[in-house]
Amino acid sequence: MTLAQHVPASAARPAGKTNRPGHQASLIVQGADATGIVAALTTVLSGHGANIVSLDQYSDNPQGGAFFQRTVFTMDALQAALPDLRAELDEHLVKKFGLAYTLRDLSVPKRVAIFASKSDHCLLDLLWRHRQGQLPIDIAMVISNHPDVAEEVRSFGIPFFHVPSMGPDKSAAEAEHLRLLKDNVDFVVLARYMQILSGDFIEQAGVPIINIHHSFLPAFIGAGPYAKAKERGVKLVGATAHYVTEDLDEGPIIEQDVVRVSHADTAADLARRGADVERAVLSRAVLWHAEDRVVRNGNHTIVFA
Repeated sequence: MTLAQHVPASAARPAGKTNRPGHQASLIVQGADATGIVAALTTVLSGHGANIVSLDQYSDNPQGGAFFQRTVFTMDALQAALPDLRAELDEHLVKKFGLAYTLRDLSVPKRVAIFASKSDHCLLDLLWRHRQGQLPIDIAMVISNHPDVAEEVRSFGIPFFHVPSMGPDKSAAEAEHLRLLKDNVDFVVLARYMQILSGDFIEQAGVPIINIHHSFLPAFIGAGPYAKAKERGVKLVGATAHYVTEDLDEGPIIEQDVVRVSHADTAADLARRGADVERAVLSRAVLWHAEDRVVRNGNHTIVFA
């Protein structure tokens, strides 16, 4: 296993500006719906001097269905208050209602590793948006099975790792991936990474993995999907961003979009317009995940966008 072209993590790089105020937190709650959940939650927050900035909720069935809520609030001395706040949430939400929750300081960006191959449009779009302050993430590294994008990644000051992955046995490559990721990232983005991840890798990575692909699946599987789509005279091209599961391209969907095309568009036109959609869809999925707007529930998602 060769490891090449690494920019040290300590190298100076743009930090990814954000407009988010300090001392802001997100609280995600999910579980069985019941009367009094919102009242209990707001009582706990107000008791700690929190100011609720936004509150979105959804119940899939008011009569015994599932309940989901995303609350964003500000609080002075947030970090110091978090242990006591969690203790009260345990008492009022977990013990009383049997709910699950996550509470996170939004001033601490999630760390992400981006996997890419030779196609760079999604990768470079994420790097550019991060540099412009449009994505509240910390890009810990870019990993690729090809060295082609190394120089462009370096120009953003992001550590780059070349981990070859050839042949049917991917175990050595995945072992190196896991070594790089261990205790270092909060999620992974596959920015047109053209390798299939094993179920063992997905389980051992232990963090959410987001993938992007064109929305022709399963109609035009394999190489040259846009040429095949042109032959069939498609009228829409699109993209899907989803969480990765062991079932290939069948994980919970985060975001989708389409654009209309016509008989006059060439296969190259379809590919170009498809790449535009892929960039937009993946960036929205990454943003929403980074801001705790996506709640997984079985094989589907609730997205508070």
